[in-house]
Amino acid sequence: MGIFSGLLDLIYPPRCAFCRKVLKSGESGMCAKCCNTVSRTRNGGAQSGEFFSSCVSPLYYENEVRDAILRFKFNDATAYAPLFGEFMADCIEENLKGRYDIITWVPLSSKRLKKRGYDQAMLLAMSAALKLDDVAVELLVKHTEVPAQSGVGSAEKRRANISGVYAVTDEELVRGKRILLIDDIITTGSTLSECAKTLKYSGAKEVVCCTLARTRE
Repeated sequence: MGIFSGLLDLIYPPRCAFCRKVLKSGESGMCAKCCNTVSRTRNGGAQSGEFFSSCVSPLYYENEVRDAILRFKFNDATAYAPLFGEFMADCIEENLKGRYDIITWVPLSSKRLKKRGYDQAMLLAMSAALKLDDVAVELLVKHTEVPAQSGVGSAEKRRANISGVYAVTDEELVRGKRILLIDDIITTGSTLSECAKTLKYSGAKEVVCCTLARTRE
């Protein structure tokens, strides 16, 4: 297995998730330069929403971070999940420790999941949970396919676009629980708010969130 991995590294040398440069010996996931220069938030860049108490994000959605997330989300760069999950786990540990009972994620619709082949928020949730010595549980389904939020426009239009499209998988798992909701990015917060509303209407005590990145204030 070690020889095979070595051969693969020769043919397809591991590259930094952010700048795409070939990693040096001892580097994993990202290069030393990006480790020092990537756009990080202060104190998790915490913000609140209509139905969630707090959302923290370790990174800002700009430059190399934006490019890396787009590759992860649309170009099968699923190998980034452990690195991204580590960023999120550290942010959760620092800012949300003790504030949740169960971890879940913002799901894709079945149509979009079939087209993409994977759910990036699920990969982030599972990777972050693993780093936190926890597990992520599917609590939500997206039962209606709607246009992607990124192309909808204003915050009001985004809220209308996803109103009522999520449902809880099992209310017994949700009722009375404090839930940590995971997604890739937060812009207006409409998606997280809709998911949090669905969870709270099904009996969740509180919803806190973590995304890999957020837009600037």
